Amino acid sequence: MSNDDQYGGGGYGEVGGTGQTRTRLPDTPTDPYGTPRRAPRGLITVVGVVVLLIAAIAFANQSGDPTTPPSSDKAPATTPTAPTGTHPVTTTPGTLPKGFAHDEQGAQSAAANYAVAMGSDGMFKRDIRHAIVDDIYTPDAASRLKAPQDQAYSTALLAKLGLDANGNPAPGNTFVTRTVPIGTRVESYEPTKAKVAVWATGLIGMSGEKSTDPVRTTWKTWTFELVWTGDDWKVASDSQQDGPAPVPGDIAASSADDISKAIKEFGGFTYAR
Repeated sequence: MSNDDQYGGGGYGEVGGTGQTRTRLPDTPTDPYGTPRRAPRGLITVVGVVVLLIAAIAFANQSGDPTTPPSSDKAPATTPTAPTGTHPVTTTPGTLPKGFAHDEQGAQSAAANYAVAMGSDGMFKRDIRHAIVDDIYTPDAASRLKAPQDQAYSTALLAKLGLDANGNPAPGNTFVTRTVPIGTRVESYEPTKAKVAVWATGLIGMSGEKSTDPVRTTWKTWTFELVWTGDDWKVASDSQQDGPAPVPGDIAASSADDISKAIKEFGGFTYAR
């Protein structure tokens, strides 16, 4: 073929060499009954490979594997799940977790669970709030915090949220407040103290037909200064900041009835990590 289309050069050699097409006609034997031409070697090789392949498949089908057990129609047994914590807490279900491991992971577990407790609806009821503070803070920190917290959770604040002076919602309404840890980050760790940040999302608001404060999501980072005391991690101090917050999804908001039903049917976790 000609090299004018630029496909024939470039070091790969020229085909033809004269810019014209050569045509080779088959040889015509002088004796039609003479010895026929041999088949091309390539064809013989292909046929041989196919024959060997068919023979190998037939041999494999005849020689079964005696060690293979017969198939069963029974479904495979499920594998039980297990917690990934180094040392699961020994507290009873429904109570604030205690007895965290004396290591870095135990500090993370303590911080995550303390965020859950401090973001619960119990913080809006004085007696329960005091019990939570006594459980998770050091004695010195707890004594300092109770009075300021009582002022923060004032009757005016409770009324603004749709709660009465005792922290209870009006009949027919459901007060929603939950904290759900997304992850933890160790800022620093020593055997006697640790600083752990907890990234968490949350729900807060009032679910009800006449509610003016619908349930919404929050995103916060809660940082805890922990100390090892009394064979457990306790909070010496803590702080919060907003975010990081992802882009809101495009899922339509559920009705107040659906939210109230979900809160009653889906119990919160009492142990994280």
